[in-house]
Amino acid sequence: MNDWPEGWSDNNGGPRYGRGSAGAQPEGARAMRQVRRGPAVPPGQRSYGDPGPAAPPYGAGVPQQPSYTDGQGYDEGAGYDSGYNTGQVYGGGHRGGGFVPNDNDPDPELQRYRQRPNWRRRIKWIAITLVTVVVVTSVATYFWADSKLRREVDLSQVIDRPASGSGTNYLIVGSDSREGMTKADEKKLHTGAAEGKRTDSMMILHVGDNGDTLVSLPRDSNVTIPSYKGSTSGKVYPAQGRQEKLNATYAEDGPTLLVRTIEANTGLHIDHYVEIGFEGFANIVDAVGGVQMTIDKGFKDSYSGANFQAGTQTLNGQQALAFVRTRHAFAASDLQRTKNQQKFLSALAHQVATPSTVLNPFKFYPVMGAGLDSLIVDKGMSLWDLGSMFWAMKGVQGGNGTSLNMPISGSVGGNLVWDKAKVKTLVDELNNDQKVTVTGN
Repeated sequence: MNDWPEGWSDNNGGPRYGRGSAGAQPEGARAMRQVRRGPAVPPGQRSYGDPGPAAPPYGAGVPQQPSYTDGQGYDEGAGYDSGYNTGQVYGGGHRGGGFVPNDNDPDPELQRYRQRPNWRRRIKWIAITLVTVVVVTSVATYFWADSKLRREVDLSQVIDRPASGSGTNYLIVGSDSREGMTKADEKKLHTGAAEGKRTDSMMILHVGDNGDTLVSLPRDSNVTIPSYKGSTSGKVYPAQGRQEKLNATYAEDGPTLLVRTIEANTGLHIDHYVEIGFEGFANIVDAVGGVQMTIDKGFKDSYSGANFQAGTQTLNGQQALAFVRTRHAFAASDLQRTKNQQKFLSALAHQVATPSTVLNPFKFYPVMGAGLDSLIVDKGMSLWDLGSMFWAMKGVQGGNGTSLNMPISGSVGGNLVWDKAKVKTLVDELNNDQKVTVTGN
């Protein structure tokens, strides 16, 4: 006779939990007593008091069942343990399967339950660190570079200036200054040992929205000296109608008289002044690793030390200085030299602005140091203005702008005379920031 409530059947394949009672009356409530795990039941024997067919042996996927021996169905001395007091839980476990170890389990697979690295947070802090380094480096570089600019020219001393037009006009001057050069340097660079300084080249670079324009002013240009204020005496000298070569004005009273003369003879307002000497020019070229040039026709000049073959070649500082200074090797000496100067300076600006220079600190800082140590600028010049000037020169060389010599109509006493009509049209186009239509010699 079966002691279990009605509805239990041995045909269900052995004792199982979770089926419930199939009788009309529910099973009576039993008080849950402390249970202990009892002794193991021999195979083939039922522990319920009814010697029926032997249950399947334990271990075939079914946990061992507790034994019930008292009249209420529970054996207080059996010691059944549900497993909760050891931290063992049935139904979960590794990979969905049986047993889940507690925190003290030595199972090496516990490693997979440990907290994984927070890569998102790590990447965030790495990005913040890199941005901070870039910002700090950029700010430090800016103040370092700004402190090196030699702001020595005071354009506020220039009197009777024309009104400013659209865009920005830079006067770029290459002087024959031997400042800081030794006798060996003078010999190596074929500069001679003349004292003082004169202008070897003069260019106006117009930076605007309708293309950038580079205009060379021949050093032998015939100009009228206007009234001006002495750069050191502060005395105003009245105009006397005196005619001179343009480069003589620099030798007479420096950059301010040169700017005053150009503005008076053109009507174009000069916004910024930039000057570089012989040695500084050569040092910049060497620092950038040389400048590649294509020379259409070979030439020699014993005065400048030039000795070039036709073709594409990379010029070092000494060769570059000889290239831009050569004038005796050409029939139209001054005009051809200004064309060579335009071509080279644009190529130099292009080389300085390339990623291989800007993004390489081992090249960028030496180039910046050599250039900033050599440049003399006006007091209102900022690093932004200087950068804008170099980018504009690069654009001219890349075909996004125009380069020309100041239009010439003839000569007088060996000096070149500007074509007044063309000069007026050119100045009007620059002042209004229009596309330049004038052609030069």
